[in-house]
Amino acid sequence: MLEISGLTWAITIGLIVVLLAVDLILATVRPHRVGFREASLWSVFYVLVAVAFGVWFAAVYGGGAGAEYFAGYIVEKSLSVDNLFVFVIIMTTFAVPEEHQHKVLTFGIVLALIMRAIFIALGATLLALFSFMFLLFGLLLIYTAVQLFRHRDEDPDIENNVVVNTARRVVPVTDEYVGSRIFTRADGRRVATPLFIVLVAIGGVDLLFALDSIPAVFGVTEEPYIVFAANAFALLGLRALFFLVKGLLDRLVYLSTGLSVILAFIGVKLILHWAHVDIDERVPEVPTPLSLGVIIGILAIATVASLVKTSRDPSAKAHAGSLRAHHPGKPQDTANE
Repeated sequence: MLEISGLTWAITIGLIVVLLAVDLILATVRPHRVGFREASLWSVFYVLVAVAFGVWFAAVYGGGAGAEYFAGYIVEKSLSVDNLFVFVIIMTTFAVPEEHQHKVLTFGIVLALIMRAIFIALGATLLALFSFMFLLFGLLLIYTAVQLFRHRDEDPDIENNVVVNTARRVVPVTDEYVGSRIFTRADGRRVATPLFIVLVAIGGVDLLFALDSIPAVFGVTEEPYIVFAANAFALLGLRALFFLVKGLLDRLVYLSTGLSVILAFIGVKLILHWAHVDIDERVPEVPTPLSLGVIIGILAIATVASLVKTSRDPSAKAHAGSLRAHHPGKPQDTANE
């Protein structure tokens, strides 16, 4: 394990909080439709920040640690693109006005970081105490990969999500949006606006993505600091990436397939690591450089194949994928991964 000082943790968290605060202030003070140029500039900025951090980290803690960070960052970034599919579905399902999408996305990113920080601490503790957790995490990722591959041509049924339905039953909701308000007053009582339901849906999706993404990145590195940094820097650029690529997401028809293969690969890697530690040291492990190459290769193949497919068949449309089949007339009780 790396010796990461408390000061390094504090500076890293401080940097992330400052970047999030700037994002949130921009969304709150100046609600507006984010154009292509603005989204491009912010996307490039966040990628450069993530790369600069990786270069500094590799220089200070060694090339091996740097490779683990970049592998983890790429894994989380690829999973966050699938997350964008679901965000697009949520925005469309609830007809969120464009000037408020920035605020909703920033809230989603903040909530995702909080949830993932909790899961990172829990996962690191469990892995330190019980080595068989590598086996359980591996089996979880393989199960997720199989389910995602089986239902790769479906979209999650957000409107019939159990969390959303519960929120609607518990809290009275207005029919129309009331500016950027989450709550308002109607007929003398405090009620929620549809924006509240949107945030609930985003939160439910964040929780489900955290359950999968944390075991996935622990398959690349066991260092909690690297796991946190990779997650944080991948999520920071999610808001800008949403506005940049939301018109192109429909063309990534093989993304869910590629992600299912990546999750299965990391699941096998975790199981091999468990077998190497707990059963026999002769069981081979997958080195980080090979993991990085495989992940980049799978993403490249999925992207190129998607673009070729959609150029030949313009009617082909990508789907976010789901973890279970939809049953007509029956509410679905989960969203996406």
